Amino acid sequence: MMSIVNPNAAGIDIGSKSHFVAVGQKDDQIKEFGIYSSDHKEIISYMHLHKIDTIAMESTGSYWQTLFFELQKAGFEVSLVSGHQTKNLKAKTDVKDAQWIQKLHSLGLLRGCFLPDEQTNRLRIIHRHRKSLVEESAKMINKMQKSLRLMNLRLDVVLNDITGKSGTLIIKAILQGERDGKILSGLADRRVKKSKEEIANALQGHWSEEYLYELKDCFELYGILQEKIQNCDVQIENLLVGFTKDSENDAREVVLTKKQVKGKNQPKFNLTKLSYQYYGVDLFAIEGISVNTVLTLITELGKGIYKFNTAKQFSSFLRLAPNNRISGGKVISSRTPKGANRLALALRNAANTIDRKKEGNLMHFFKRVAYKKGRAAAITATARKLAVIIWNMIVKQVEYNPIPDQDYKLLLKQRAIRSIRNRMNRLNITSSEISDNYQFS
Repeated sequence: MMSIVNPNAAGIDIGSKSHFVAVGQKDDQIKEFGIYSSDHKEIISYMHLHKIDTIAMESTGSYWQTLFFELQKAGFEVSLVSGHQTKNLKAKTDVKDAQWIQKLHSLGLLRGCFLPDEQTNRLRIIHRHRKSLVEESAKMINKMQKSLRLMNLRLDVVLNDITGKSGTLIIKAILQGERDGKILSGLADRRVKKSKEEIANALQGHWSEEYLYELKDCFELYGILQEKIQNCDVQIENLLVGFTKDSENDAREVVLTKKQVKGKNQPKFNLTKLSYQYYGVDLFAIEGISVNTVLTLITELGKGIYKFNTAKQFSSFLRLAPNNRISGGKVISSRTPKGANRLALALRNAANTIDRKKEGNLMHFFKRVAYKKGRAAAITATARKLAVIIWNMIVKQVEYNPIPDQDYKLLLKQRAIRSIRNRMNRLNITSSEISDNYQFS
């Protein structure tokens, strides 16, 4: 029989309309509560009445958050557990779920999910809202392209970005009533590669009042969304400045890596300086790391990276490390677990750009893995390598100092020679046998 690890434990099954709280395994130790603030106070009083110290709750969506923080403020040790740890019941009801959660938690068999601290959570809320605004902004661009295309105005063919400087001026002129293709083409910037004649020809179509109305609405909504994105940038910058104002990391004393910020939706504030003050290392020195990668790291993880004792734990949390399943001394599966971690996705996006670099250790690493196992495996392996580098830099406070390119190539050559020699030794092949029996042209 297993021993009790958490004697004063409770389990809560979170629902959208009610919460089931179990303080024991008997029927009279399970009670249903509502979801309002007054109900939260009743739950806290119920916990105090039964002298509960630690609580485990299982939930989907965001229904758990308000109760979780209220219980924490009341002094309880609260853990949020994922559903896959508690899915062992054949007959599933809310009452049995609460009982099962309480039992597992009392036996110490549940592991809490990673949750950010208060500072990181504030950044996370704004950053995720910003990302949703960017997604909605992209939808408006697609709808504008559709409206123009259905009027046979092929602005998307002659311009790479219809919401750039030239595209914005042309769309504004169309909405103000201009219909002459030559006049519209004259609004295009001189840096546009297409000729004025081709642009004018692309803007000869049939004008539909309905599609023009749709274009006008989408264009106005796009402008509002862009303004809101800029406001989010101001909010994030102000929060980061406030969190780093007492930092001992003085960015003025070091030469930080400068990277070109591409894309109109990229944050325009000095994240290079703020990230150095926040972590004490120059993360932008790593190949492939962009503003989006570092901002996602700060807003999704923050100082929580120090909770991971090793780089292996960190990469495993991101689900970038193989999940080796061993039975009878044999590895029966080593697939990388699936997951939707936002930081892992950002690292994968960073890894996807590394093979386009002209030099660097990570570029050679990516190409070697891609040659052996394919591009998908190379992206995962390189993303894991980026995670390990980031953990070592931040936790151990060391700057990124890769081996010089020539030395790295020499190291790869030495590894290849050592591998060939080992294989020759296993097959009892000598160098003289190769030179005597084989002729190379």
